[in-house]
Amino acid sequence: MPRKKRIWVFNHYYHIVSRGNRRDPLFLYTEDFEAFLHILHQLHEKIPFELASYCFMTNHYHLQLRSKEVPISKVMGLINKRYSNYYNTKYCLTGHVFEKRYFDKVIVDKEGMLEVSRYIHENPVKAKMVMLPEHYPWSSYHLYKNPYATPPEFVNLNSILDYYEGSEEEKRRKYCQEDESRR
Repeated sequence: MPRKKRIWVFNHYYHIVSRGNRRDPLFLYTEDFEAFLHILHQLHEKIPFELASYCFMTNHYHLQLRSKEVPISKVMGLINKRYSNYYNTKYCLTGHVFEKRYFDKVIVDKEGMLEVSRYIHENPVKAKMVMLPEHYPWSSYHLYKNPYATPPEFVNLNSILDYYEGSEEEKRRKYCQEDESRR
């Protein structure tokens, strides 16, 4: 029986999750996290997409992703294919790197955007990898927390910060304070 086609809702963000095969690690060393970021940079140059937030865990990753020009399935197919090629080549492996097709859920409103972003940023805290989300180096939380951090060109902080009023500094503070009050 064929798989159901993915439905792409134009101009909406999606919560995307992709997990390592057999829940095996996707990222073993710092270079693996860096390679994944590099792949995102490369693909963004060819197929524009935006991330509102992201978190790369040891055996899975979360993206809050929007594509304005091509379906999400095309973007995700390229991301996972390129990372699989990198991973299998580096570790002299063959076969599946990812467990199955990625999970995706369209985000339709402000509450959903904020909830997904917080969920993504809290992942390393809930997994007891760090005490605070800003201590985890492979998430976008530090981009919200630190006004001097320069986000990659594919990260659109305003997709979250525009839900708050005030200066950019006030918006960042409000987002991070709400996050802290939930812990």
